[in-house]
Amino acid sequence: QVQLVESGGGSVQAGGSLTLSCAAYKFTYSPWCMAWFRQAPGKEREGVAQIGTFGNILYADIAKERFTISKDHSKNTLDLQMTSLRPEDTAQFYCAAAAGDCDWRAIFRMHFPYWGQGTQVTVS
Repeated sequence: QVQLVESGGGSVQAGGSLTLSCAAYKFTYSPWCMAWFRQAPGKEREGVAQIGTFGNILYADIAKERFTISKDHSKNTLDLQMTSLRPEDTAQFYCAAAAGDCDWRAIFRMHFPYWGQGTQVTVS
């Protein structure tokens, strides 16, 4: 069965950088859609960025100019490079995946049946 495992979270000072990685096991669908979400304490989960089979990318406003999503096909990992981190970026970050092309209207419109357990990012 499909398994998504995130890594790379941690604590960082404001202005710092982190790179999250999501290893996708037995996720061999084509086309596919993968995304990063986050959920801060007391807040709803929100989409951060999504990427599709052909490299199309959609960023949420919170991620534009600061975060970069990418797919490493050789390792079958989904990465999220985060720069200029702010305390308000503190959240549990989740990797999500789905068979089929992404819904490019908005990240929240896509149904993702596969989710990782999350990795914590704390910015102080």
